[in-house]
Amino acid sequence: MASLIGYYSLITGLLCSFLIIFFSLNNFNRSDILNKKIVYFTFLQFFLVVVSFFGLILSFVFSDFTNSTVFNHSHTTKPLFYKISGTWGNHEGSLLLWLLVLTLFIFLFLLESKRQPIKYRLLTLLFQQIIIVGFFVFIIKTSNPFSYIFPAPKEGLGLNPILQDPALAIHPPILYLGYVGSSIIFSSALAATTLNYVSKEWAKHVKQWVLVSWIFLTLGILLGSIWAYYELGWGGFWFWDPVENVSLMPWLALTTLLHCILVLEKRLILTSWAIILSIATFTLSMSGTFLVRSGILNSVHTFANDPERGLFILIFLFSLIFLSIFIFLFFHKNENKSKNSFFWFSKETAILINNWFMMYFLSVILIGTIYPIFLEVLSSEKISVGPPFYNKLILPFLIPFLLAMAIGPKLNWIKSDLKNKANLFLFLIISLLLSIFIIRNLSINFLVNTILVTSALYLFFLTLRDFLIMKIKNLSQNLSHFGFSLLILSILFNNIFSSEIITNLKIGESFQSKQFTINFKSVDQKNERNFKAIIGKFEIENNDGTVEVLKPELRIYNQPNIVTSEADIKTNLIRDIFITMNLVQNQEYFNIRYQIKPFMIWIWFSVLIISFGGLISIFKRKHEH
Repeated sequence: MASLIGYYSLITGLLCSFLIIFFSLNNFNRSDILNKKIVYFTFLQFFLVVVSFFGLILSFVFSDFTNSTVFNHSHTTKPLFYKISGTWGNHEGSLLLWLLVLTLFIFLFLLESKRQPIKYRLLTLLFQQIIIVGFFVFIIKTSNPFSYIFPAPKEGLGLNPILQDPALAIHPPILYLGYVGSSIIFSSALAATTLNYVSKEWAKHVKQWVLVSWIFLTLGILLGSIWAYYELGWGGFWFWDPVENVSLMPWLALTTLLHCILVLEKRLILTSWAIILSIATFTLSMSGTFLVRSGILNSVHTFANDPERGLFILIFLFSLIFLSIFIFLFFHKNENKSKNSFFWFSKETAILINNWFMMYFLSVILIGTIYPIFLEVLSSEKISVGPPFYNKLILPFLIPFLLAMAIGPKLNWIKSDLKNKANLFLFLIISLLLSIFIIRNLSINFLVNTILVTSALYLFFLTLRDFLIMKIKNLSQNLSHFGFSLLILSILFNNIFSSEIITNLKIGESFQSKQFTINFKSVDQKNERNFKAIIGKFEIENNDGTVEVLKPELRIYNQPNIVTSEADIKTNLIRDIFITMNLVQNQEYFNIRYQIKPFMIWIWFSVLIISFGGLISIFKRKHEH
């Protein structure tokens, strides 16, 4: 029954789209007041998608195996929490969640934009409904979450065990709030361009949507990174996995857009940047959906492997891109060149320089992600692009980017001079001396790492000073910039000071290094509801006499029958110690991977600081109104 209600709610939701489009077109030139029917039907559409989504949740909770989505991704022994989160832990359910957020955001937009021109509100609604109709048709035609199976199987196939995790349960909804938030920015930018409404007033209005989308996308990426760190057993925070890149690219575009909107609020410049980045952010979010949902990317995240689905998204995506290009070319008024000229030493110039750096980083990641796909299509040759590619192309440009980011906020709008800027040079000398002191005793590339650490320390000291001064006016900016400087510094120190031991041990054996001894003490077993666990006990004896006890696990799941490795991690303010174990096939040995990862907690904490800076900016804006 829940599946039936869910399916017909989807059909009715699609019909609501056509009614909303009809009333919006009818209202466009007839009144200065928004027709209440438009708001009512927009709410009704959102409510119907909520009903549909809860219908799918109930099907999972009650293990309704007449539903093919439930059959393929659930099991009676699965804990209730993972039955619920399994609703969006698959292709069909994740798209239904995407549609839910799409309809929620456009309803909130109508409520929040009452002070905006009526034509702008209606046109934004029309563009958003084009996207919503596309998703309705895609779900109903190719990805129906309510497909019926008869006769009903007695048991389901289960959910991939590595997806059965609290962080991953909340990671997709938060990430989707960021992705789908970019759709409102996209629709708003197209509407503003069509009506020649790209102005300071528009920038102030759209800024809140940019911030909301940016905060959720940042937190979504953080949760995904934390999950991969402890669940996949790779022992790091970022692996340049294609689907990780797919989430990072919209974030880079959105961060650049946020800075353009801040400039546009002050001066009527960078309008072309703002429009293009609004389009690019949503396009990259949709491209990520295409790459993941089509099954093209070989990743733990991939859900689907159906060419029809991929082809539909590809055609839909290209239609939206061509529509965007057409509107930009034919409706966007060129900026006045006299207004658009910058003095070389000003805040606008610094933001523009950083924009180009961000676009370069985005281009590198885009090429690294899609090049292997095109190569395989053209030559059937499979390659993987990993950290060395990104490090070689990004690290050299990261140095001037960090320096520009450190100096830029200290400059004035329109025009700055070099007076009273001596302290900037003093902080640079201090950063250089400190980085030489840190790097000198390490057997690593002295020159490159010294310059990298110098630029990171320089940004850190300047943003820390700004943060400690605590000017309420710039609190959100200072907080986010300080968080970013802490993130970069933590990542650099994590890479420089990390160490790893990989060895094979039997129970009772030890491995000794210069700093510590790993003692493999014992193995225990325990039975849980849907898996059996083999728990290793390891004692790590450090040279200073301290002993750490770590208990990594091997879990053998009953449905599907998969073995996963669960890391044990001990965290303090300075470092993480991280251990995993795996069975060596046909032998009594276990493969042990022990890592020391400095400053991991500061990587996570710095991203929270960045997000909190954005949150303060939203509340500050609300307070001003």
